[in-house]
Amino acid sequence: MEITPAERSARLRLARSARVGPITFHEALAHFGSARAACTTLATISEATIEREEKALAALGGRFLVMGDSLYPAALAALPDAPPALSALGDPGLLSRPTLAIVGAREASLAGRHFATELAATLGAAGFVITSGLARGIDAAAHEAALGTGTVAVLACGVDQVYPPQNRSLQEAIAARGLILSEVALGAPPIARAFPRRNRIVSGLSAGIVVIEAAARSGSLITAQRAAEQGREVFVVPGSPMDPRHAGSNSLIKDGAILVRDANDILSVLGHPRRGLQPLEKPTQISGDADTSRVVQALGPVPTAVDELVRRCQVSAAFVAEVLMALELEGRLERHRGNRVSLI
Repeated sequence: MEITPAERSARLRLARSARVGPITFHEALAHFGSARAACTTLATISEATIEREEKALAALGGRFLVMGDSLYPAALAALPDAPPALSALGDPGLLSRPTLAIVGAREASLAGRHFATELAATLGAAGFVITSGLARGIDAAAHEAALGTGTVAVLACGVDQVYPPQNRSLQEAIAARGLILSEVALGAPPIARAFPRRNRIVSGLSAGIVVIEAAARSGSLITAQRAAEQGREVFVVPGSPMDPRHAGSNSLIKDGAILVRDANDILSVLGHPRRGLQPLEKPTQISGDADTSRVVQALGPVPTAVDELVRRCQVSAAFVAEVLMALELEGRLERHRGNRVSLI
């Protein structure tokens, strides 16, 4: 049953009041029996303030999702620190569909972004809404790939703010075709303590979380830990132990996270929300003779100097350049500083 308009307004007042975080909000509801009763003691802002924010949000084409509303996501409502209210721009109907989070490094490798794109597109086609935090790198790649099938971006600032600035066009596209959510008030800038709170929403909305390239001390690692605490499945794409971008990811696998090689590793655990998914296609292999195969086999995820490939494979520099170009055209090669290359 929907909450009454008066109780809904009171919940918004309570949620926006100073010194009332999510835990205090839920404790207050339990103690006082309703937000209306709790507001007499705890509310620090007026109904007029809430009305102004609600009108400003409506002017942007958005609305509040308040705990007790039919559109408020059930998976999130079950958490002990669920946000009392969310600002929403876009289609809140996406929250009723199965959701999966994809997160990872801001300074992601080309290989990582490529994998995130492929994974998000395949899982989106399978019926999952893809959720992430709209950061640079892995988050942005996942959102872009899922625009056509459904994506939700959770912000650490007000939904009227753009962060990071590089993702302005992507944020606008998600607001038009997907859903933007935020726990904080309109006009609120991104501050450090808001990001861990944002991350618990990303994982809390989802049946599971996929981590791609998480360093030893990273927001993605914290998100994965929160997901495990929330009872969500944690999936991790492994990486080279020589690459610090994978230190946190590999430690999660060591601690029991599910190793992911492709989308089917995830779908075998969570199932197919939409039937008829084709298995994730493997990259096509370039054709060639034994020399070509030797060059390809000498490559791996760890960057290797092109000069070293020439020496190791005992072929000409021109031949190596030809093989590398073919791999690059197939989307299987990443180039690094110092004339080094690696396989994607």
